[in-house]
Amino acid sequence: MIIAKTREEIALMRESAHVVSRTLGMLAKEIKPGVTGARLDALAEAYIREEENSIPGFKGLYDCPSTLLISPNAEVVHGIPKDIPFKEGDIISVDCGAIKNEFYGDHAYTFEIGEVDEATKKLIKTTKESLYVGIKQLKEGNRVGDVGFAIQKYCEQRGYSVVRELVGHGIGRKMHEDPEMPNYGKRGRGKKFIEGMTVAIEPMINMGAKRIKQLSDGWTILTADGKPSVHFEHDVAIVDGKPVLLSTFDYVHEALGITTNEEDEFRLDLTTLLQES
Repeated sequence: MIIAKTREEIALMRESAHVVSRTLGMLAKEIKPGVTGARLDALAEAYIREEENSIPGFKGLYDCPSTLLISPNAEVVHGIPKDIPFKEGDIISVDCGAIKNEFYGDHAYTFEIGEVDEATKKLIKTTKESLYVGIKQLKEGNRVGDVGFAIQKYCEQRGYSVVRELVGHGIGRKMHEDPEMPNYGKRGRGKKFIEGMTVAIEPMINMGAKRIKQLSDGWTILTADGKPSVHFEHDVAIVDGKPVLLSTFDYVHEALGITTNEEDEFRLDLTTLLQES
């Protein structure tokens, strides 16, 4: 069952999501050749607890041992942070969750470490663009398949493959709520979107084949062919029938010196939101 949120709850969820957004922005300044996943994980946990007065959302959830899930290169998602230095040319998906106001925030960004090859840059660009292509379909009256179809078409037309076994999800007082949000599908199929619903949309796109495998640690998922995979994720709500972002990459972009208007059409005006509630 999809759990619709009130305007006040959506405002609280935006605060939760922005804890994660600021954490990713802080980490963006630390991600460079020589840094380890374990170091980033320790920084993130301290920041969430001490600077944001919040609770890491992943640590302990389903017995997860870490605050971050860090997945380099051919790892798709759910990589456990290790004490191994990243090197020039690596890419890493950093997935982070936090609890504030009794609500979860959960999103991810794929970072380039130093100079990355052009083919991987194109995969990163396409995956990030596909996230917003999918978000545009999160409108009242549309269905789960509309989002998945849009992401799948955008990526496959550019020669990439979509992971099938891992999907986005509803989010709220629980990390995972209804509905599941695949990054593939058929238009007009699946559960219908309603006003006030909140979801995490997260394309996981491979340079090679769509097949994946899991390591013996029970967490790490990687591509079966060893080719790179990219992951981006946003928390999104439906307000007045349209998609609005609860999370933001603004803090990451500021840290990395990136200028973009990709989020502009999805921005949430909190003042207006609460005045109308």
